[in-house]
Amino acid sequence: MKQILPIDQLVHAHWGKSVKHFNAMEGYDSTNYKIVTDEGLYVLKIYTLLPSILEVIEGENEVLQHLESNEAIYPRVIASISGHLTVIDPSKEKCYRLLTFLNGTFWGDVESTERLYISLGRFLAHMDLGLSVIAPIAMRAKRIPWDLDEFLSNESMIDDVIDPSDRHLIAYFFLQYKQEVLPRVNQLRKSLIHNDANDWNVLIDKQEVSGIIDFGDMVYSSLINELAVALAYALMDSSDPIEDTCTVVRAYHEIYPLETTEIEVLYYLIAARLCTSLVNSAHHKKKKPDSSYITVSEAGAWALLKKWLTISPYRFENALKSVVNVPLQSYRTEEIFLRRKKVVSGALSLSYQRPIHMKSAAFQYMYDAKGNAILDAYNNIKHVGHCHPHVVSAGQNAMAQLNTNSRYLYDSLVEYSELLLSYFPDSLCKVFLVNSGSAASDLAIRMARCHTGRDQIAVIEHGYHGNSSQGIDISHYKYAHKGGSGRKNYISEVPMPDTYRGRYREELTAGTSYATDFKALYSQENFAAFIAEPIIGCGGQVPLAKGFLSAIYPFIRGRGGVCISDEVQTGFGRVGSHFWGYERYGVVPDIVVLGKPIGNGHPMAAVVCTDAIAQSFDNGMEFFSSFGGNPVSCSIGKAVLEVIEMEGLQKNALTVGEYMMDRFRSLQDKYEVIGDVRGAGLFIGVDLIKANTQCKTDRLLAKMVKNELRDRNILVSSDGPDDNVIKIKPPMCFNQTNVDTLLDNFEDILKKI
Repeated sequence: MKQILPIDQLVHAHWGKSVKHFNAMEGYDSTNYKIVTDEGLYVLKIYTLLPSILEVIEGENEVLQHLESNEAIYPRVIASISGHLTVIDPSKEKCYRLLTFLNGTFWGDVESTERLYISLGRFLAHMDLGLSVIAPIAMRAKRIPWDLDEFLSNESMIDDVIDPSDRHLIAYFFLQYKQEVLPRVNQLRKSLIHNDANDWNVLIDKQEVSGIIDFGDMVYSSLINELAVALAYALMDSSDPIEDTCTVVRAYHEIYPLETTEIEVLYYLIAARLCTSLVNSAHHKKKKPDSSYITVSEAGAWALLKKWLTISPYRFENALKSVVNVPLQSYRTEEIFLRRKKVVSGALSLSYQRPIHMKSAAFQYMYDAKGNAILDAYNNIKHVGHCHPHVVSAGQNAMAQLNTNSRYLYDSLVEYSELLLSYFPDSLCKVFLVNSGSAASDLAIRMARCHTGRDQIAVIEHGYHGNSSQGIDISHYKYAHKGGSGRKNYISEVPMPDTYRGRYREELTAGTSYATDFKALYSQENFAAFIAEPIIGCGGQVPLAKGFLSAIYPFIRGRGGVCISDEVQTGFGRVGSHFWGYERYGVVPDIVVLGKPIGNGHPMAAVVCTDAIAQSFDNGMEFFSSFGGNPVSCSIGKAVLEVIEMEGLQKNALTVGEYMMDRFRSLQDKYEVIGDVRGAGLFIGVDLIKANTQCKTDRLLAKMVKNELRDRNILVSSDGPDDNVIKIKPPMCFNQTNVDTLLDNFEDILKKI
């Protein structure tokens, strides 16, 4: 910044002080210098003279004069020789202020203790009480992105965050602010607040807050934002964020009582402050990549924001309400359970011995009504993560613009279909969009019969392909089990090609042997289709034996049929090594069924097929799905594919899945109750057996492990013909830390049996 006078001459000319030496200090809106004189230490602040800057500076001067006390806990503005608190340079380009320099140790240089947290809460409360009775007009009119009431003004800077996963984490909390805070902003008390009680502005002496500096971000805003800002920094090195928050809030509340609504939004406001810091850091790093002032809190902010996902907003809120003696809202789980029993059939089962009353979710975490943050290693439908902001925004935006059906032309249907087909080989070039995996399976069988003119369907033992009548008929998992009506005469069963328990277990050529048996059994049969999952989920996460599909596919085609791969559970990169499960076996099907992860929980599915099959199906009878391929669904499906690519989720499934398999196999060496570990990517089965037996299933152990993990706030499922296989198929953002949490608890349970 250009100066008319050198710093020492400037200070002497306007304030009459002889400068012994000075040094520069960083700042956002001003250039700062520490000034050393015989009389004491000062801070010289130099501003570019913009149209509105004088009003803001004079407002800040007024506030500091109001707060002035006998104790040096706030900076004091020094009047110039001419009696002005703000000096305007004759050039009219700059203005200056001189403030006292407060001595003390920065909070960032000391270890936070309970005593310090109490002191922080009390200090902020006393300061805010002092600020509550003054609000200069300039402060009321001031608008800055660091004001949490203006949080959404930072949204455009999300794109400056380089890592897509980090970018989406921030976008999630922007979404939560819109959902949880924005509707209640007008209910929050307004006041003048310091707005920047961070670890490099708060001064400490003997584990007590001794002062605070830098009122440059002071705004007239929601009072609770003061605590949110301070806590965002206070909790960065906290081992127990909820407990430490309670300590600060309790101390503050004793002096300046908080209101219920303020407590209810604090969780989201703390996250908002972290996001504000991170997006501004990302944005300004482009301009000043070497500035340590800008990035000083970045690592701590990222660590806390990621930890924030592991903290239930409901537990956080209830803990604070207990501190300020606000009645807690009952979570009414038993009431919901009884009401459900009255109106919902018992055929719709509930997971776990103690059903979970869910309230919300984020990525690989779910939050129940009791305030538990639950690690989800089970819900593969939320493929890219619960409530993923990119997917949510895509759906919201599309729904606000157009939602119709495929009888009209619109861009999203074509764009999504083209994008989806780009993941398939050229032979699979036509797509039919429907609403569920069951509808897709049903359609695939109908298309196969139309194309071949035959009825016979070959299915694999324990396979599952949907809940429609046709889906049940082709699902051995349903028709051959409790409540099932048995195999229809047009169904040909293939034994599950299992290399652990099957007839050809542990044989290198098991796949070929299973296929040979099937071909011999049905050598005279003509087929419409053969349908198989690449990994039999309901069979206990059993991968098809190598060589099986490569032998079966030519046989089926030779008998006039088509080959269908059911990718409802294994598709979209879940197996890690490939985008589709069938690719693991070196084959290309004629029809592919897609569902579950395709819309990240939104009801959509698809059938992809060859041009020849599509032409056969186009026989004059119109196919129409009222909601299949609607603009909202297409936008959501496109967003899911974009997230998979942006975040590298297929690669994540491979690396994290291999890490999980390695850890489970290490446990297998230690605990003989683990009979087999199998699967691919983030689609894994752990086969539990009774000790000292030849693979004898232990369904009671599996049930116990599943429910014990549930009690430890970790979700897995169990499946298999004897329900003894722990099934693990988490959202694709599951990471190695999550694996360690799962495996450490898994082993701890096994140690106790």
